[in-house]
Amino acid sequence: MCIFCKIINNEMPSSKVYEDKNYLAFKDINPKAPIHILIIPKQHIEYLSDIDDSNKHIIGDMAIIANKLAKELGIDKSGYRILINNGEDAGQEVFHIHMHLLGGKKMKFSV
Repeated sequence: MCIFCKIINNEMPSSKVYEDKNYLAFKDINPKAPIHILIIPKQHIEYLSDIDDSNKHIIGDMAIIANKLAKELGIDKSGYRILINNGEDAGQEVFHIHMHLLGGKKMKFSV
């Protein structure tokens, strides 16, 4: 079982900031910005590339949650970044699809 599934099942602690029946959001334990939240579906999906017509709503739902959290955290006007890594070469470390919400500072874009 992956670490995010353990968090979903309350087998590992997390600093939850949002939860509903299908999604969970919590603070990243290794933040890259003053605000760094991970948004995950409770359904285990390993990669962004596993999204297809049957589950495409998941990405939209995660974006809506990110927007809601950005407003609650006061970064909706100053700006924020959402990011999904797909695969090892992209930097994906946990193989359960997740969206990063980053904000609270001016960020540089680097590739």
